Amino acid sequence: MTAYAPLKEYLEKRDFSRTPEPRGSHHWEPEEGPVFVIHEHQASTHHFDFRLQAGDVLKCWAIPKGPSTDPSERRLAVPTEDHPLEYAEFEGVIPEEEYGGGTVLVWDAGPYRSLKTDDEGNVVPVKPQIDAGHLTIWLQGEKLTGGYALTRTSGGDDERWILVKMDDEEADARRNPVSTEPESVLSGRTLREVAKAGEDGEVPGEGTGHEEEGS
Repeated sequence: MTAYAPLKEYLEKRDFSRTPEPRGSHHWEPEEGPVFVIHEHQASTHHFDFRLQAGDVLKCWAIPKGPSTDPSERRLAVPTEDHPLEYAEFEGVIPEEEYGGGTVLVWDAGPYRSLKTDDEGNVVPVKPQIDAGHLTIWLQGEKLTGGYALTRTSGGDDERWILVKMDDEEADARRNPVSTEPESVLSGRTLREVAKAGEDGEVPGEGTGHEEEGS
């Protein structure tokens, strides 16, 4: 079967006989509408992955320092390959020899909405905003809420974006949730606890985003 085109790069980089990551059925639908998820990822380097549902895939950026709640702080965001929607619920350990090998934790997640409207007051979906290189969204997560803006600062093979918290009622320069709120919003575990479960051979269960495919 031909690979689903938007996920071609994602699928080609992974051996699903080894990694517990979801292959993607293209039929998963969140209950709350468009969703975002922020994964904390301890791989060769520690970083956070910011993912936004856009149609039937998750658009993704790696954020080395993680998101901030302080509007004065700019966060580098490097785009990565599209992921399947099921990845929004993935948490576990990717084998070291696999692409992105390391521990993955659902640091924050929830619904989001676009803040951009056209001249007639219609909401502009996220996908055309991404194509244009600038998007504004409202996150309704457990750790992050309020407006955020993503802006492309360079293109080509070295494409880079900047993530900034918008200066609204949810902005808080005193908070630093990346360092003070380490637990998963999915399982309540820390990165170390997720890694330990992987070492102990724990089989991912309901809510981890990895269920056995039906025959």
